Amino acid sequence: MADFETIGKIRLDLSKYPGEDFYCDGAVEDELLDIVKNRSKAEYGQVIEEKKSWPILYHLSSLRENIVEWIPMKKTDKVLEVGSGCGAITGVLAKKAGQVECVELSKKRSTINAYKNEECDNVNIHVGNFKDIEPDLATDFDYICLIGVFEYGKSYIGGENPYEDFIKILMPHLKKGGRIIIAIENKLGLKYFAGCKEDHLGTYFSGIENYKAQDGVRTFSRRGLEKIFKRTDVKEYHFYYPYPDYKFMTTLYSDAYQPGKGELSNNIRNFDRDRMMLFDEKAAFDGIIEDDMFPLFSNSFIAVIGKDFDIKYVKYSNDRAPEYAIKTVISRSATKGITVRKYP
Repeated sequence: MADFETIGKIRLDLSKYPGEDFYCDGAVEDELLDIVKNRSKAEYGQVIEEKKSWPILYHLSSLRENIVEWIPMKKTDKVLEVGSGCGAITGVLAKKAGQVECVELSKKRSTINAYKNEECDNVNIHVGNFKDIEPDLATDFDYICLIGVFEYGKSYIGGENPYEDFIKILMPHLKKGGRIIIAIENKLGLKYFAGCKEDHLGTYFSGIENYKAQDGVRTFSRRGLEKIFKRTDVKEYHFYYPYPDYKFMTTLYSDAYQPGKGELSNNIRNFDRDRMMLFDEKAAFDGIIEDDMFPLFSNSFIAVIGKDFDIKYVKYSNDRAPEYAIKTVISRSATKGITVRKYP
């Protein structure tokens, strides 16, 4: 097998690929591959409406990009995306940064990513196990992105302290002043109390009950993440709060700009599986906000290891028709406070 393949302008490095994919979502990945090979990105919205399929929505919706679109990357920046999957955010990283290096265990998913983003001439996808690829990665990345990945540390890294070790392994690959971006569910997110199943295991209250020893995936509370950071000697970190969650974020809050009562009304957005509705989440959030406890019960976190950003609030309306899609940004340093512009 050749060590490299090229799809469009994207280069797949197969030098560490073990020769088979050790996980696969089955026939839907073949369906995704067919779509990205034969349909344009402009048609993805129509495809999503036609298919009415959670995996198709999850992997092809442009709303997935919101989770990193707000980050003020420069065209001189280098980005490492660990666990790039089918490329839901690879394309927007490539537009914002100068170089994107992806690491992904699955060749099938990497192929989907490459066809989906084949016009990008600044993306390399390293296919194989992260632990095999990591020693050869550069040590001057401005950003390392773990979007829906950190919770798999036990599977990726193994050992007695996989989450701490994951961070310790990544830190030497950051340049001075670089940042690690972690997007992850909150195991104590309000939606789990209200009747949503745990996103990874598909069972009720798994995170609230602190998981089981044999579970290969684990999310954390804010305090739990902070303990991991402190045990790894991380000197600076900051939290942001994507709402309704990080997968389809429409609003980004921060410790400097938290939601007001009445704002969190878009809670019934569980497209992946059935759920219970045990109470009114909007009313519960209002009480939580009133008692200054929102950071504890936010459904998801973005944890930034490194220096904070000037941005403290972002609201996207890019689920509208293009002519009505806008983005509202509030920054700490803005003279007038609020910037409203057409998206993107």
